[in-house]
Amino acid sequence: MAGQTIGLMGRKVGMTQVFDDKGLSVPVTVVKLGANVVTATRTKEKNGYTAVQVGGFETHENRLNKPAAGAFKKNNLPFLKPLKEFRVSDAAGYNVGDKLPVADILKEGMKIDVRGTSIGKGFQGTIKKFNHGRGPMSHGSKFHRSMGSIGAGTTPGRVFRGLSMPGQMGNITVTVRKLTVVKVDADKSILLVKGAVPGAEGGLLEITASQTKWN
Repeated sequence: MAGQTIGLMGRKVGMTQVFDDKGLSVPVTVVKLGANVVTATRTKEKNGYTAVQVGGFETHENRLNKPAAGAFKKNNLPFLKPLKEFRVSDAAGYNVGDKLPVADILKEGMKIDVRGTSIGKGFQGTIKKFNHGRGPMSHGSKFHRSMGSIGAGTTPGRVFRGLSMPGQMGNITVTVRKLTVVKVDADKSILLVKGAVPGAEGGLLEITASQTKWN
């Protein structure tokens, strides 16, 4: 993940609402944070970059391949999945086996970036996928929901790249930036984030402190 900050992994539980000090309803997404155990570190001298590898959730040995399971056994670590690397400016303070301190990384009111996989919509036309207009729906019309012209004739004699056409919609990696942390419950590993985050309920999320400069 881009940025020079450590991150956490969690799963989307769902959405609810809380009330602020003024009694106003605030829509929030509930995120269940994982184990977030340091499984490896990368250094500039040895690997060419500095990063911390984090294991998200505890799993069964049968769900891992033999090299991964062997690495966990060698380091006396619980079996974890998935593994994500977070680029950091200095990995000296992270040791294999350490559990990342949620209370130190996330604070109420801070801005965070949340990355997840968007909900897949399957094969969709250009009206749903790109908000294209449709043709007349009357009896005499020769086109209704088709996309229309995709280019000229003999010149250029081809379809230009990047044209909005029907196809798979959703099921891609999406990052929502500068979301506000409403509440952090480190004991229960629960995080409340203002607004919506990508993906379906139960989807995997990567959470980092926001690196975005614009408002």
